Amino acid sequence: MKKIVVLSIFGLLGVVSSCGGDKSTKVAEVTEATKTETTTENGNPSYDPKRGEGKFEDVEVDEKLNVAMADNGLKAFDVKCSSCHKLTDEKLVGPGWAGVTTRRHPDWIMNFITNPDPMIDKDPEAQAMLEICLVRMPNQSLTDDDARNLLEFMRKNDGVKP
Repeated sequence: MKKIVVLSIFGLLGVVSSCGGDKSTKVAEVTEATKTETTTENGNPSYDPKRGEGKFEDVEVDEKLNVAMADNGLKAFDVKCSSCHKLTDEKLVGPGWAGVTTRRHPDWIMNFITNPDPMIDKDPEAQAMLEICLVRMPNQSLTDDDARNLLEFMRKNDGVKP
């Protein structure tokens, strides 16, 4: 019996110690990779939709805000997103949304909203957010239209005018 307890303790210690690692190195690698990305004409970082996982490759956004879509996005935010995200830059469970449309390409945002698990598994930027937030974003089963409306609401939150 004592052998089983001792072996269990050593096994548990082995598992716990193997879960560690130098997180600063991983974050630094992701940050360095992000710095080398090129930017588009409007200043957003370029985005390769195949890098993560998703079907959105050419999400078109108008210069002006679509108010109806943004209003529908607010409804989706209130129901599905507000328990984990704030509209400021403050982290709640997940990161705050302020400035997200200036930091992320529309394709990336919509792919992450509709397909968070494969994005977290494959995309270095999503993995870096997971290291900061420590909680995986759950799949909210949002439709493509919901995701597009949320994107428009995020743009409104970031100051895009109608």
